[in-house]
Order: sequence, then structure tokens, then C-alpha cells
Amino acid sequence: MQLSYFQKKQFYEQGYLVIPGVVPPIMVREAMRAINHSIGEGMPPDLMVKFRAQSFCPELQGSAVITDLFNRTPALALAESAIGEGKICPIKGGQIALRFPGTQDPPPVPRPHLDGMHSPTNGVPEGEIHNFTALVGILLSDVTEEYAGNFTVWPGSHHLHEAWFREKGPLSLLEGMPKVTLPEPVQVKGKAGDMILAHYLLAHGVAPNISPNVRYAIFFRLRHVNHEEQRFESMTDAWLQWEGMRDVVEAIRAARS
Repeated sequence: MQLSYFQKKQFYEQGYLVIPGVVPPIMVREAMRAINHSIGEGMPPDLMVKFRAQSFCPELQGSAVITDLFNRTPALALAESAIGEGKICPIKGGQIALRFPGTQDPPPVPRPHLDGMHSPTNGVPEGEIHNFTALVGILLSDVTEEYAGNFTVWPGSHHLHEAWFREKGPLSLLEGMPKVTLPEPVQVKGKAGDMILAHYLLAHGVAPNISPNVRYAIFFRLRHVNHEEQRFESMTDAWLQWEGMRDVVEAIRAARS
């Protein structure tokens, strides 16, 4: 399965895509069963903040029932059609991201961030930036309304951040989020088995969950095989690590020049 030209064009403009029905229901079912079994064994209250920032059910992160959601579904080929065939480092683990219902009414607005910035609970050391190429999310539960723990994006913000890092340098991220005027956020909706593909430079966050249901999702952080030597250059050249996007990027830029 490959991304179409239209999907690549949309990805260039918006910085994200929602691709329906990528993961078969049986694989969603097995992942849900494993996660719910783990939850049923109990979760230490003192680790809940860490789990929210890093991953729930850490003992499952590298298990096949989680990694196969990317490695053994069309998700891999779809991501490769944008980044390049054989250009993604092997995926050995995923973030199990659960969002439990809250009671705050009205809920607070979602807050944007870029991954790889230090916080006291996310495991990124202070003074370091752990960036990557792309974020892939696999929904394990339906998210059909807003404020249901939605993955939230600020469409087009990857262009703004690329320009910011060209001017201020990638290490300016150590001082906090780029000071740019962001567009209005979009709370992404979808169904179990849908795939979300997002550019690393896209501002994103999570909406509060005031629905009655837990939101289940798995997130995979993809790195180009040359990421280590290009990690900062990829923040000032947004499409450096997206070989499958180059024809679309060049066509769009040529049409606008």
C-alpha cells in the first residue's frame, strides 16, 4: 500500500494524514486484550504520571502484539512511501498511550508541543533534544467526537517551525517551543485501526477526555536510517529525510515560484 499523490500533497501542506482501516480488527483486538489484561493486574498510583508521559504497560512495549501493528501491517509500507523504502530504522517498541476520562468541565484547551523536549517525567535528559523523523499513531479505539482524548494537531505548523529553526537554530528548542503564531488546532477523529502519520516538526498535543470511554492508541517514533548524522539538519530542512516526498515537494515549490 502506498500514499497517493493527493495524500502526499495534503501531507506537505498540513503535516499530517489520517489513513483509515490500516490495521486489521483481529490485531486491534489482540492488542486491546493484552493491554486490558495488563491494566487488570493493577497500576501503581505513584507511576501514573510517568506512564502518561512515557507509556502505560511498559512490559508490553516491545512485544509482538504491539510492534506488529506497525511492522506487519500496511503501516510500514505507507510510511516508507513517504520516507523511502528501507529508510526507516527497525521499530522495536511503541508507546502505549491511554487517556482516561476526566471530570473538568469545561475542559482546558489542548496545548501544543514538539516531542523530544525535556520534562521531569518523559525520560529526555535536560539539555538534550531527542527528535526523530515521523510520528505514527494507531488508534485502538474509536474517537468520533471532540474532547475524547483526541490526538490534536496544528495544521501547517511544521512549515512555521522549519522557518524558526533556520533562523534561530535547532538548539533554540532547549529554550522552549518556537515563538510562532500557530493556526487553529484540529482534534483528530478516527476509528480503531486507523493510522495517523505526522511530521516531527508538526505541533501536536492531546485533547482532554470528557467522554465516558478510555482512549487507546499506540504511537511509534520513526527515524530515518541517517537520522543520527542529520538530526539537527532535519529541523532546518523539513523534507531532508522524506525521500518519497521529494517529487511532490519539488512540484509544489516549482508551481509557487
